[in-house]
Amino acid sequence: MSNAIRELEPKAVWNKFADLNAVPRPSKKEERVIEFMMQFGQELGLETEKDEVGNVIIRKPATPGMEDRKTVVLQSHLDMVHQKNNDTTFDFNTQGIEMEVKDGWVKAKGTTLGADNGLGVAAIMALLESDDIAHPEIEALFTIDEETGMTGATGLKGGVLTGEILLNLDTEEDDEIDIGCAGGVDVSAHRSYQEEEVPEASVAFALEVKGLQGGHSGMDIHRGFGNANKIMNRMLFDGFTNFGLRIAQIDGGGLRNAIPRESKALVTVDEIHREAFLLEFNQLAVTIKEEYKRTEPNLVIVATPAEMPEKVMEIGVQEGITKAIYAAHNGVYMMSAEMEGLVQTSNNIARVSVGEGKVSVKCLTRSSVESSKWDLANSLRSVFELAGCAVSFSGEYPGWTPDADSDILKVLTQKYRELFDDEPRVVACHAGLECGILGQNYPDMDMISYGPNIKGAHSPDERAEIASVQKFWEFTKEILKHIPERSN
Repeated sequence: MSNAIRELEPKAVWNKFADLNAVPRPSKKEERVIEFMMQFGQELGLETEKDEVGNVIIRKPATPGMEDRKTVVLQSHLDMVHQKNNDTTFDFNTQGIEMEVKDGWVKAKGTTLGADNGLGVAAIMALLESDDIAHPEIEALFTIDEETGMTGATGLKGGVLTGEILLNLDTEEDDEIDIGCAGGVDVSAHRSYQEEEVPEASVAFALEVKGLQGGHSGMDIHRGFGNANKIMNRMLFDGFTNFGLRIAQIDGGGLRNAIPRESKALVTVDEIHREAFLLEFNQLAVTIKEEYKRTEPNLVIVATPAEMPEKVMEIGVQEGITKAIYAAHNGVYMMSAEMEGLVQTSNNIARVSVGEGKVSVKCLTRSSVESSKWDLANSLRSVFELAGCAVSFSGEYPGWTPDADSDILKVLTQKYRELFDDEPRVVACHAGLECGILGQNYPDMDMISYGPNIKGAHSPDERAEIASVQKFWEFTKEILKHIPERSN
């Protein structure tokens, strides 16, 4: 890890971020970072506890003169999305993130950076460690498993927290103040199939789609980025329709909340169609790259000779699955009629896996309107059930309803204007923030979300703007100075 990270301003935040990023913390495997955070709080002599699901709560008394202010919950999540480039050798379970400074930004070397939500965690740690920053009583809430199920927020019981205000430090545009977010549900389709012998006189090809930008399946879903699973399926559908292509394997995408950047497939075609298939494949690849030339300039679609597989998919199942993936909606489904420019409902076809007699397709459907979320989820269910799949819904979480009259919103907008001589954008986002879930057990808590500029979250292109982190830090300190007094 570059020592240059620790010399960046504000040093208090960047040093804590470097400490945090030295600890492996992929979602569902947060044991080490939980231990790290428990030790951090205990070494500061602060009240530190872990709840029954693994969330860590650290409490710090108010600084002198701030005892009459409302208690503030500072909240960020400990886990990070683990994505890497195919040519990067890295083990998220054992290695710390390797960081570098480049052109005013901090990024990782071939992996996700963990700025989402590590910079929020680092800022809270810096506040807990400080002895010269005025603040009211603080309850620091570090949740687990935000990225793959929000089970930490879901498992936090009512009554654990006493704070009246929650500052969620988990958004990615430093001129935005978020007051609402989308809810979501995982839609999973599975089925089995009989493997068949490879037709005689066949040749095999390895197909690959790569070079896509990827990104956050909520925050980036409207940007027109390519989905590797959809592009690969288009190639497979064309090859099957025109040349009788047979599928042996598909391995596309990864995490549900990341737009898939890469997909691989192993296929066969009759040897007699070899040249015609390659000609058609390459022509279609050129067409698709032309379609995406603005948003995906580095898109690569290739077919290379491969070793012959032992088996291929049952042909009827193959036809049904490729048609289902073709028909399944991906991307923006509906824009909000309430807030201009806000995506209301979307779907990300995140993961497609075929092989050894099993098919799996995993999606994440998001919406700020519950009825619209279930409308799209049922649309997906219908198309995959028509292809013979068993479809399940899981990991459902609610959205966060905006409150334009929030008292803490008034504090943030006023302080933003005073500090930066500009007007903040008050928005709702299409990502899944934990505020909606936390609000179920803490319905009277006044919640707001903000953060520094982070680009490319959930992809190996993730990067955090250094100047924006400074802005975020100054803003946070100023907010804490002006927390309202407790009601009598």
